[in-house]
Amino acid sequence: MKKIMLICMFLVGITAVSRAQGGMRMSTADRVKGMQASLKLTDDQVAKVTAVYDAQTKSMDSLRTAGAGREAMAPLRKTTNDKVMAILTDDQKKAYQKMQDEMRARMQNGGGGGGTPPPNK
Repeated sequence: MKKIMLICMFLVGITAVSRAQGGMRMSTADRVKGMQASLKLTDDQVAKVTAVYDAQTKSMDSLRTAGAGREAMAPLRKTTNDKVMAILTDDQKKAYQKMQDEMRARMQNGGGGGGTPPPNK
């Protein structure tokens, strides 16, 4: 019985630590990998989008450290989105916008957000 309780407490502790460290935030590599599969990005586009998301991550981390709220981060998200759109072709822009709309819908319905969804098979 003690072993079971110890295992349960360990699992609860691991869950708490993972959520405290940012939880479900996707890494730049994961986001770009999902976009590459969904949007058929070229190697050049992958490099450019990665640079844009890396810059956003650094800026967002700075804002979080400073205690900024979502309102302060909104302009940064819009700027990042505009930069990504500038890298994409017209067909990719349409698909990317559709992915963004689907993600917003999931967020509003209480589901997880977290970047680019896995590609449809």
